[in-house]
Amino acid sequence: MATVFELAVLDGKGVGFSAMKRFKSAVSKFITGLFSTRATASKGAAVPGKFLEYEAKAEQGDAEAQFNLGFCYDDGRGVTKDAKEAVKWYRKAAEQNYAPAQFNLGYCYANGQGVGKDKQEAVKWFRMAAEQNYAPAQSNLGYCYDNGRGVEKDAEEATKWYRKAAEQGHPEAQSNLGYCYANGQGVDEDIVEAYAWFSVAAKADPDAAESRDLLRKRLTPQQFTNAQKRMKQLRLQVSAKSKPPKS
Repeated sequence: MATVFELAVLDGKGVGFSAMKRFKSAVSKFITGLFSTRATASKGAAVPGKFLEYEAKAEQGDAEAQFNLGFCYDDGRGVTKDAKEAVKWYRKAAEQNYAPAQFNLGYCYANGQGVGKDKQEAVKWFRMAAEQNYAPAQSNLGYCYDNGRGVEKDAEEATKWYRKAAEQGHPEAQSNLGYCYANGQGVDEDIVEAYAWFSVAAKADPDAAESRDLLRKRLTPQQFTNAQKRMKQLRLQVSAKSKPPKS
């Protein structure tokens, strides 16, 4: 499995709780202004010393190497940064159905990095990776439906994709699913379920921790007890889904 790391921030508009602070509706983080999280090699981050190895394998049609070569050009690892060359190699890997490359190609289109900005094309590539169960792409696809980026707004479809990513342990998707439940956006309003998802996300997402603490003030003692119980259930479910399959 490819590792995932932060790249940039999507500036999501918020939906507010009554009598509570305004919350962001969707957050996908990167570094520099790209679309969501990005991935590297299955055996660790792409490193300068492996550039020639990636290049040789990429030229032979190896999808993972093509992806890693694209990342090297994208991030300037072992070579001068070249956004267009990064897109070229991401595309070669993406066309071989390599999910992390499809995802990175999506954010390139979303941000006009090395290619003309095209929100619809970004959605296309996010969807292809999301349908392979790639959690960061599922989270971004949820964001696109949530905010009408390259696709018609659809709160139920947004919630569907947030949930798929959240159940795999994606913190931003867990937070966004919490917002959906807290606001009745795409699902029936359920502050117990919202609190549980905020709690699950809180360790990795400070915004989720803040949202959880604010929402706590609205819970009755019985609701709080139920939310704690639900949180434990979700943590077990997420942990089970996040574990790699036994060989």
